Amino acid sequence: MLKLLPRLTAAILGTALLASCAGAPAPSASPSAPTQSKTLTVITHDSFNLSKSSIAKFKAETGYEVTFVAPGDAGTVVNQLVLTKDSPLGDVVYGIDNTFAARAIDAGVLNSYTSAALPASATQFTADVAGKLTPIDYGDVCLNADTGWFKAKNLAVPQTLDELLKPEYAGLLVVANPASSSPGLAFLMATVAAKGEAGYLDYWKALKANKVKVVKGWTEAYTVEFSGSSGKGNRPLVLSYSSSPAFEPATENLDQTCFRQVEYAGVIAGAQNEVGARKFIDFLLSNEVQAQLPEQMYMYPVDSTVKLPSDWVKKAAKVESPFTLPAAEINAKRDAWIKAWTAAVIG
Repeated sequence: MLKLLPRLTAAILGTALLASCAGAPAPSASPSAPTQSKTLTVITHDSFNLSKSSIAKFKAETGYEVTFVAPGDAGTVVNQLVLTKDSPLGDVVYGIDNTFAARAIDAGVLNSYTSAALPASATQFTADVAGKLTPIDYGDVCLNADTGWFKAKNLAVPQTLDELLKPEYAGLLVVANPASSSPGLAFLMATVAAKGEAGYLDYWKALKANKVKVVKGWTEAYTVEFSGSSGKGNRPLVLSYSSSPAFEPATENLDQTCFRQVEYAGVIAGAQNEVGARKFIDFLLSNEVQAQLPEQMYMYPVDSTVKLPSDWVKKAAKVESPFTLPAAEINAKRDAWIKAWTAAVIG
């Protein structure tokens, strides 16, 4: 979904505290206290979007001068954190998802933090992140269908990955490239989870033979190539999200094609305002922010007690059995999977 993020710049000041005992024969250092400054730099992906009033409230309550920096999608964010490890870009990061979580953790770019505000319903998402990342929201990357197109053609909407290979669906599907798109990568992961390492490339070769179209990213797929909603294209099947039908009329979700995407926040190692970073993570877990996530960022809140918008309840598909893969396996094999996919599908 298209969202807007303010892009600003700021400088950060940090402090380190050393303790010693007066009069003691040899002073000894106590463990360093968390750093703190008057500024807070938040690194996010480029789909971050919260209400201005909520951000203003956080600023007023903490007294911080808050700066948001969005270098790109989730993969780009992690790449930047790794490349700038010795001179961190900011204090806290939001938007690392489960396809890149293990890479960030293994690279040592995150400090441990467990928020007291973490709801019990969020613990299902913490097993793979070793206390380094805090789950904030989740959603499912799925195929969507233009129901009006299928009705006009008197053709049943395909429901499974295998049905997409039938000749009657040739030339109908558009997806995003996993090498350049987070949803595209999630869909590649769905096929790996469904078909295994031994079968996912054969599946994609069959999709290619059935004239699947691959474009750079979600925006091009949904708003240019897709025939439904605001799209002006001629393809009635598109890679999007399970939540899309809640906002896009005459579309439906194919809930047997989905990959579960979890988004996390974390304290950046070397942060000059670690106290503020922790406060921002707590803020993201607050009821006020969690309640905004469906309409502002089209994701489910990790706090299951939060009331969802009525349109979301009625139209957003509740995916019961999405495809998943362990974060460690994704981290170990992601690049090889993308490389092999590129050779097989793009050539």
